[in-house]
Amino acid sequence: MQLYNLKQPEQQVSFEQAVLQGLGQQQGLFFPKNLKPIEDIDALLAMDFNSRNASVLAHLLDHELSEEVLKGMLDEAFTFKAPLKQVDDNSYCLELFHGPTLAFKDFGARFMAQCLKRFGGDEKLTIVTATSGDTGAAVAHAFYGMDNVDVVIMYPKGKISLLQEKMFCTLGKNIKTIAVEGTFDDCQQLVKQTFDDQDLRSQMRLNSANSINISRIAAQVCYYFEAVAQLKQQNADDKVVISVPSGNFGNLTAGLMAKCLGLPVERFIAATNVNDTVPRYWQTGNWAPAVTVPTLSNAMDVCEPNNWPRIEEMFKVGLLDKSCLSTTMVDEEDTQLSMRQMYQQGFTSEPHAAVAYKALKRSIVDGEVGLFLGTAHPAKFKESVENVLGQPIALPKELAACATEDILSHSFDADYSALRAFLLAQR
Repeated sequence: MQLYNLKQPEQQVSFEQAVLQGLGQQQGLFFPKNLKPIEDIDALLAMDFNSRNASVLAHLLDHELSEEVLKGMLDEAFTFKAPLKQVDDNSYCLELFHGPTLAFKDFGARFMAQCLKRFGGDEKLTIVTATSGDTGAAVAHAFYGMDNVDVVIMYPKGKISLLQEKMFCTLGKNIKTIAVEGTFDDCQQLVKQTFDDQDLRSQMRLNSANSINISRIAAQVCYYFEAVAQLKQQNADDKVVISVPSGNFGNLTAGLMAKCLGLPVERFIAATNVNDTVPRYWQTGNWAPAVTVPTLSNAMDVCEPNNWPRIEEMFKVGLLDKSCLSTTMVDEEDTQLSMRQMYQQGFTSEPHAAVAYKALKRSIVDGEVGLFLGTAHPAKFKESVENVLGQPIALPKELAACATEDILSHSFDADYSALRAFLLAQR
């Protein structure tokens, strides 16, 4: 597989190189040089979950890894399913929260861990990543206890739920966590600064497990095929519309890449909360990030989404037509209303999926069937869900196990010199 750096296209790398480097020169994202459609989509959709996933990834990676090798990696990584649940007459939720940390990030983080286990070698690797909530837990658990890998995770202090924080800030050992006085965008910028620091990189072998790493995006492509495979069993003739709760835009990037590979989806909806840089840009052509505003859907509190350049590239080079994407902002009032509406229909949702559901219901028309992504278990947002619904939410065993543990985080200002000193001390 050949990938090129979006900021410096002459830098071209293999999938293995892209996984190991994370970011390209000038903080550029790596993007596939070829996204060719899969020939027999119907046969693909008829496969079982991991056989299909191995076939999709082998095609995407241009057989840099064989289907047999990928199947083995996926059987280790994807030990859980992504069930489709009907919410109303023409809307379904793809539940992506049945992994060990109860969030969709388990797919990408666990596949990346398998890649690094295969590619990483014996030299110590330090993964530096930022989280707006769920990435931290998924990455921490995927790499916990792994030989020769240290993980440093930064998150905005006081801006993620307590249970989200407990899931990755109580582990210790090779998992180090930093509560940053600032926003997720500040954390993300600190990660980028580490990759720009050539002196630091000469002293340490660095990588990132954010969705800037192409292995994360590749893994997420898989569950879009699973969604359509399940949906077509029940709604064979309807056009499929997928609404994606969007913060850093890695999830939507994967969905649009799946469409480039031939996934039969009519269109996508990028659903954001009031941190609506992309919806405003899509309507006006003016990229104008505002100050990040805290919301109920905190994992989407991102005003400078890292993955947007990958999406722009798909339109720029003609892989996709702009008619296949619409964008919409859902405010806090409508988020809560959406949660209550779904609850009345027997479906308990957390705020991120509620944003996607509301955006879907605004857009869907006759002859279409809608699908939205359930990206996290409602219990990860226990307090806010209970406040909105007025009903208690039971804790699943994964959350109950860490709920009483002590948080082990360090606390820093959004200051690169402090992060740099911390990293060097971990050598």
